[in-house]
Amino acid sequence: MSEFRVDVLPLGRGDVPGPELFWMSGWDEWHTLLFQSVLLRGDGVTALVNTGPARDLEPMNAHWEKVLGARARMRREPGEFVVDQLARFGLAPEDVTHVVLTPLQLYTVSNVALFTNARICVAERGWVHFHTTHAHPHDNRATSLPDDVLVHLVTEAWPRVRLLADEDELAPGLRTWWSGVHHRASVVVEADTPRGVVAISDSFFVLDNVEKNIPIGINENMYEAIAAYERVRRTADVIVPLYDPRNLERFAGGRVA
Repeated sequence: MSEFRVDVLPLGRGDVPGPELFWMSGWDEWHTLLFQSVLLRGDGVTALVNTGPARDLEPMNAHWEKVLGARARMRREPGEFVVDQLARFGLAPEDVTHVVLTPLQLYTVSNVALFTNARICVAERGWVHFHTTHAHPHDNRATSLPDDVLVHLVTEAWPRVRLLADEDELAPGLRTWWSGVHHRASVVVEADTPRGVVAISDSFFVLDNVEKNIPIGINENMYEAIAAYERVRRTADVIVPLYDPRNLERFAGGRVA
């Protein structure tokens, strides 16, 4: 059985109101989220879950401020751009063999064009939703796949785009399954590691979503949340929520396995 090394890469912080993180809770609270990519390495595979926000944060921040106010703007420390984070491991974007995008948003897709050798993996359900939906209260086309990323994916990168089935395998020991909950393109990435099965996703923002069974507030389907969290609790040995700042406390140096 193939086993993977797993590391979380911090890419920036932003604050969200309580009801966005926990369903119908914390109306007067704000919570800081840490947006992360996850690096998985094993048996000739160097995979990255999400490519992070663009070097220029202003277009995304302008949209977030319009929706939630100035407090929601992402803050990035020196060295937290995805290229700098990869360099900590002696890697460059061209060394990455697989990129998994979950969900399709500016903070996940903005740097796809840098990964010139990677197979780009997107949930087929999310891809179809993007291309067949004209108006949606949660999925704005410009903030899901902006024009420059979209053109890149359907032209130069198209031979490397892989549309993921609801249950899929990227390599021995590395799997995905469609979870929904947050967006139509949201998946859970599972990796076999020395610590057991590691489950990575944006369908749960922080560990309490799964452990306390409190769905994220900004969910598109409550029943998907119930089902996804039950499956993760049952099948995963280590849970890695993609926005949980406590990941850096739970995993020394960001090393999950």
